[in-house]
This record gives sequence, C-alpha cells and structure tokens, in this order.
Amino acid sequence: MINNDVLRRLRYAFDYSDQQMMDVFAQAECKVSRDQVCNWLKPDEDPDFVFCDDVTLATFLNGLINTLRGKKEGPQPEPEHELSNNMIFMKLRIALNLKSDDVLAMLEDAGMSLSQHELTALFRKPGHKHYRQCKDQILRNFLKAIQIRCRDQSGTAGSGDAD
Repeated sequence: MINNDVLRRLRYAFDYSDQQMMDVFAQAECKVSRDQVCNWLKPDEDPDFVFCDDVTLATFLNGLINTLRGKKEGPQPEPEHELSNNMIFMKLRIALNLKSDDVLAMLEDAGMSLSQHELTALFRKPGHKHYRQCKDQILRNFLKAIQIRCRDQSGTAGSGDAD
C-alpha cells in the first residue's frame, strides 16, 4: 500500500479538513503547508501529486497519536525512516487506544476475520519466530474498519471537507 493511500483513507475516516491535517502534523512538531497536504492527497495520476515518503507518514501517525491520546512529556519520538504495514497498523492501534479484542471486532465488522494468534504475530518484532508480515489486504481492511467506526457510524460524513 502506498503511503498516500493510507493518508487519504485516514483523512476520510476521521473527516479531517486541510487545517486539521496540518494540525495533526503540528502535534508531531512538524509544520506543513496546505499545499503540501493537498498534493499528498491528490490522485496518483494528477500532475501535482507528491509521493508521501515514510518519514512524512510516520510523522503524521505520531501526530495522530498525540492528537488522540495526548502528548507525552519530554522529547517527541523521531519518525521512522522506513515504515512497514506492521508499524502503520501498530501506530494506528496505539492512536485509537485499541486492545486486541477491539481490533478483532473492528476487522470482523469490515468483513475480515483473524485469530488472536494471527493478530499478535503482526505486532511482534521482525526477528521473533512468530512474527508475521502485515499484508496490504489486512491493512486495507483495518483502515476500512476505522472508517466504519469513526465516520460511517458517527453520522458526521461531509462535515469537515469544506476547505
């Protein structure tokens, strides 16, 4: 999955305006312009499309954690230079303060079933013998589950995209 897709899906799921997207980046102590945000969110074939690199997405996810859970005292974590689907999944789980049962229920709502063991394998360190790589399909379904939970059931669709 390309990072721009993750950013687009999260913006839609949380119904964030351009300003709210900029505010999430600011929570990770990163200032971005409205043009930067808009160019990351454009369709891939648009001439103004700009690829969202791993550091940018990691910064956004760190900002999302700070936005939804509150900033920790002390220095902020440095954004990762390389992101895997597993790391994206983990950061979203942290941001939303989800337990394993919550994640499994959300995935079930999105039409995907995983066992507890399969899920915990996704959150292990890469060197662990039970580590399992998070495939695009799993991450897509989790992003869909976030959308179902945060947008579709809240009844607020369309309230933040007026920018």
